[in-house]
Amino acid sequence: MHRCHVFVMLKEPRPGRVKTRLGREIGMVEAAWWFRHQSAALLRRIEDPRWQTVLAVSPDRAGMTSRAWPPRFPRRPQGPGDLGARMERLLRTAPPGPAVIIGADIPDIRRRHIAQAFRLLGRHEAVFGPALDGGFWLIGLKRTASPREALLSNVRWSTAHALDDTLSAVGASRVAFLDCLADVDEARDLKRGAPSP
Repeated sequence: MHRCHVFVMLKEPRPGRVKTRLGREIGMVEAAWWFRHQSAALLRRIEDPRWQTVLAVSPDRAGMTSRAWPPRFPRRPQGPGDLGARMERLLRTAPPGPAVIIGADIPDIRRRHIAQAFRLLGRHEAVFGPALDGGFWLIGLKRTASPREALLSNVRWSTAHALDDTLSAVGASRVAFLDCLADVDEARDLKRGAPSP
């Protein structure tokens, strides 16, 4: 039986390189601090022996050696391209078996969400965690066969159309959904949640 994998998309938490929209409102140092602590809390919350948690890091070279995250988690470089190209690469090159990708800037992700995603992939080809802004905080594929390379190539990222565009490529009849959660892009989003153990 193939092991389940969770890929966490992470940028090295340096001021001016991560959460820049948030940084324009609260300061780049403060935004980087928030992301560092949010991602650390997320990793503590979702770590579980039922799946392998892998850090998908950017920038590639600095992310692979960064001390911002615990060394016990294996790391993979995200590589070049837009968000869709980077996620497709992770899914194509992942070990056989179910795989999910999550963002690191969603304070409400819990272990139960990940477990539910893998349960749903037992009966569905794909699973999504919709976000309040029209995107998604989780994408998961059963991966009984190699994912289609064009799955995420025509998505209007950072818009209210991101989830709908992806569903058009996947085919809605094969899809299951998790709870709708919010990511943190702006200062007003911080009121919805904060890093917690």
